This record gives sequence, C-alpha cells and structure tokens, in this order.
Amino acid sequence: MAKLTKEDAVINTIVYIVLFIVFVAMVYPFYYCLVISFNEGIDASTGGIFLWPRKFTFVNYKMVLSNEQLIPAFFVSVARTIAGTILSLLFTGLFAYGLSYKKLMFKKTYIGIMIFSMYFSGGLVPFFILLKHIKLLNTFWVYIIPGLLSPFNAIIMMNFFREIPDSIEESVKIDGANDLVIFFKIIFPISAPVFATIALFVGVGHWNNWFDTAFFTTNRRLRTLSFLLKEIINRADLTSIMAPGMSDALRTGTYATQGYTAETIRMATMIMVVLPIVGIYPFLQRYFIKGIMIGSLKG
Repeated sequence: MAKLTKEDAVINTIVYIVLFIVFVAMVYPFYYCLVISFNEGIDASTGGIFLWPRKFTFVNYKMVLSNEQLIPAFFVSVARTIAGTILSLLFTGLFAYGLSYKKLMFKKTYIGIMIFSMYFSGGLVPFFILLKHIKLLNTFWVYIIPGLLSPFNAIIMMNFFREIPDSIEESVKIDGANDLVIFFKIIFPISAPVFATIALFVGVGHWNNWFDTAFFTTNRRLRTLSFLLKEIINRADLTSIMAPGMSDALRTGTYATQGYTAETIRMATMIMVVLPIVGIYPFLQRYFIKGIMIGSLKG
C-alpha cells in the first residue's frame, strides 16, 4: 500500500469532516424527534433537550395508540404499500421487458410517448375527472391503479434487461418456453438487484403518500397512516382525529397533568410512521446501489 502524502492526509481529513457534518445534519433531526417523543411533554416544551430525554416516558406513544383511527389507517397503508409495490413491479417489469426487445415494432414511438409523459401531464383537474369516470374515486384501487406504470422505473429496468445476454433467452425458447415463462423463471431471478431497488422506491412512495387520500377519497375507512400524520401535524389541538378524551384534554389544557403535549404527540406519531421504512431499508440496502448503478449507467 502506497504511503499517503501530507496533501492526501489533509484532503482525507477534510472529506471525513464534511461527511461527518452531512451525516449529523441528516440523522440528528430524526434522532431529535425520537428523543422528544420519549420525553414528558411539559418538560420538553421548556427546551434544552438535545441528546437524550430529560424525563423519560411512554405516555406519548400510549396516547397515539389510543387513537381509534390509527390501527385501521396502519392496515390501509400496509395493504396499499404491499399491493401497490407488487403490482407496480409486475406491470412495470413486463412493460420494460417488452421494450427491451431489440426487434420490437414501433419501439421508438413507445419510448417517446413514455418519456413525454414524464415531463407533461394533464393536470390535477383532468386527472380527477378521469378517475371519476372510471369509478376509482373513494375506492382502495385509486391508490394502486394510477401508479402501476412509472416511466422512470421502466427506463431503469429496460436498461438492466438489455444487459442480459440474448443467448440465455434463446436457449430457453428452444426448450419451448414462451415469453412469460422466460420473464418469471429467468429474467426475474437474475434481475433481483433492480427489482429490489424499484421495490424500495415504490414502497416508500406508497407509504408516504397522503395526497391521494386528501384529494381522491372521502371515506374515512380509506385514510392512510401518512394522511393521519399530516392532520396531526397541521392541527395543533388534534381535535378532529385523536381519541375523544385526548381531544378534550388538549382543548382545555388539562393535558399538562397527563404528561404530553401536541408537540410530543406529533413527534411520537412521526416516529411510528417512519419506523417501518427505516426497519425495512437495511434488508434492501445491498441491492440498492447495485441496482441503480447497473440499471442507469449501462445500456
């Protein structure tokens, strides 16, 4: 190993310092929310808490879990994320696999339409009218069907599929396999990195999306966890979405004796919403960088 010069040592030190600052700037806000969520509310409102809770308590999480809408919203978000991710991977994967075929007729036209749709759309009002005409408003499928195809994800998959040797497909076709068999038994297994990467993109998007709930549904049973979080953050008194006892306490100020405030409730809810994604990401991390690099740089 070559010996580092003084200039290299200085550059490395600067790089490490910058990376440490970036790391702290990205991680500390989440850590601060975690600390406040475990701190007694009135004590937290006085400030001065930075690294650990001053008065540790679980009361904030108890009050969040007392919300009758939390559990249904959680299951709606889970169902939406799982169904939306699987169906989007299937639909986008088949579409990208078809476009990756070198002899496909009108291939440039299809790709041109797909890229055009990435930059231009009809707008929210025409989209709302379209959903109304096809009877998707106030249904669970309004979360799933409009996002089945992502042009950006299709491009990443298409570039990945192009790198798969044609000889593999040709040898399987000789044995009598059709295109669907080739896709599910050959292409899908060897494309695990790109599918895992896209699954992370799509899954996080579904989990965090509150926009669809706000504009395309009025049924309270279809409310997602992210939409519930949005309302908690936007309404300091939480009167419209929390449990009746909690609403009265926040409105009258008697919450001071209960050990929580609107701020600590917000923090606890944010942690509960973010935690599932944070827990899943480490299992997909090893595929993430590999899938993006292969899918976007090769081709």
